[in-house]
Amino acid sequence: MNPIQLFDAASSTYTYILFDEATREAVIIDPVDGQLERDMAVLQQLSLQLKWALETHAHADHITSAARLAELTGARTAAPAGCEVGTAAVQLDEGSTVPFGHEQLRVLHTPGHTAGSVCYHWMRAPQASRASVPSPSSKDVVAEMEHAMRPGRRHDAQHVFTGDTLLIQGCGRTDFQSGDAGQLYDSITQKLFTLPDTTIVWPGHDYQGRTQSTMGVEKATNPRLANRSRTQFIELMNALHLPKPRRIDEAVPANRRSGLRQDADAPAASTDAAPQSAEGYAGDVTPHTAFDWMQQGRAVLVDVRTDAERAWVGFVPGATAAAWKQWPGMALNPEFDTQVQVAAANGLPLLMLCRSGVRSVAAARRATELGLTAYNVLGGFEGDPDDHAQRGHQNGWRHAGLPWRQN
Repeated sequence: MNPIQLFDAASSTYTYILFDEATREAVIIDPVDGQLERDMAVLQQLSLQLKWALETHAHADHITSAARLAELTGARTAAPAGCEVGTAAVQLDEGSTVPFGHEQLRVLHTPGHTAGSVCYHWMRAPQASRASVPSPSSKDVVAEMEHAMRPGRRHDAQHVFTGDTLLIQGCGRTDFQSGDAGQLYDSITQKLFTLPDTTIVWPGHDYQGRTQSTMGVEKATNPRLANRSRTQFIELMNALHLPKPRRIDEAVPANRRSGLRQDADAPAASTDAAPQSAEGYAGDVTPHTAFDWMQQGRAVLVDVRTDAERAWVGFVPGATAAAWKQWPGMALNPEFDTQVQVAAANGLPLLMLCRSGVRSVAAARRATELGLTAYNVLGGFEGDPDDHAQRGHQNGWRHAGLPWRQN
């Protein structure tokens, strides 16, 4: 079937989920942090295994959820090599391919909106290599989501996900973040416009409710490009004088770290509990505070990482193990509720510890729903990745020099 197209009203961002009907392997393109629960629900409803979380560029108007999706699903993150997303597991260049099941995306480097911007070209695999029997509930679930698709949920042969490079009857701006109007003109006219006219264009944004176009329509009618020379296009783009994106100062640094923010859940400088009732759990504590409470017998440290992580990466002596999710597939642990209730049997608060403070938030919320008092340990066991995608150098339990062991 055609891509699943999902919309974030706050930023007018389109997120796309593509999957192979035979293997149920999926990719997500340009996910938004505020829509994490929605996207996880879609993956679960369609029984999809997320293999890749992809970016078209380092966005200035929203923060990606790529890092969180990777931690929750086991997916790999990938971003354009020219966008300085150092935390991405894979750096994508012109001609790179992103495989999922029998399908694959081909990377088109399309600088102009930003120097590293890419588009993803999807030429669907021949029917013979795809599933003959898709999941029986897929069509019903997609219909319930009411996402925008072409009539009859057709299996169009070619698609291109253009991010902010080419929009419907428009294009991305070029006045910040290494933008270059001449490069954008070349990227669109010499690369995107060489795709077949029937190629479905799926933009990164639309502000007028439009959902898709075709390459033929955009070549013939796009008012910024049709019948304009390169010089005329540059003059047009330089005369736009658009306002600065509202979230650029927050979004770009976070997106260069796959959406990880030091202040994502609570003030990082806090030395004690910071009540966060609006977050659905008791609050956040630093690793030092968690260790002190544990030593004083004031709370129980609960390690919600997988058994494999504790065995191979390291563990905290005296912590209670209660995995939030387990391999294979990072499926929810059906024993989690019972395990945390046992851990809190003496009436002590629980201190939830995971890899970097993502799963532990979800676990703390669930424990709170069970009537328990649960805190999140900021930075988790390994801490956030630094600019070189290395953990353990800037925050977290190990970086704080607190006790831990390795088998």
